[in-house]
Amino acid sequence: MLLVEDDESIASPLVRGLEREGFDVWHCDRGANALASLDEHTSDVVLLDLGLPDVDGFDLCREVRARSDVPIIVVTARGDEIDRVVGLELGADDYVVKPFGLRELVARIRAVTRRAAVRGEPVPANGHADDALIVDRRTRRVTLGGAEVALTPKEFDLLALLTADPGAVCSRQDIIDRVWDPHWYGPTKTLDVHIGSLRRKLGDPAWIETVRGVGYRLRDREPKP
Repeated sequence: MLLVEDDESIASPLVRGLEREGFDVWHCDRGANALASLDEHTSDVVLLDLGLPDVDGFDLCREVRARSDVPIIVVTARGDEIDRVVGLELGADDYVVKPFGLRELVARIRAVTRRAAVRGEPVPANGHADDALIVDRRTRRVTLGGAEVALTPKEFDLLALLTADPGAVCSRQDIIDRVWDPHWYGPTKTLDVHIGSLRRKLGDPAWIETVRGVGYRLRDREPKP
């Protein structure tokens, strides 16, 4: 696990607490050091503070996500909704506001690592070869019409849920529970942000249909002429 935190009064007890819970923790107090550590060590999760002295935490979150699918939990004093939405849109998997309890943080770490470990077989979302949307849970790759679609980990988890049963409606709460966490207390607007991003990346908003007042479903489309 990589902890990116410049405040030693927070980092030291947090490292000790996480190690007592059985985690191996690498601590960096600078963004540049964090990127170098990711290149040198395999991390199951990144705990990322936004208020770093050498780089904006959002920029670092974007860079980490561009390099790796490692789960990212933002751990910060910035509790405004817009900060939460921006962090999640940039690829963070969860967002924890300081001060926080160690047990809560450990529960969130275990939740994101469980979701990242989900494996499965490639799933054709529409069953048609020419315009097939293929979600491969084993490799966490998505292809559309034979071309790979680059998704963030959260976008992949969301699409994988919708493609599990094309045409079936998933309620907003069920999506939040299964893609984020049953104890998610962040803004639900982040779901709409991720849906919008998925629609853009799939190139056609018709792939994901809004069921007003309920949630979303993947449209089981006929092949194009």
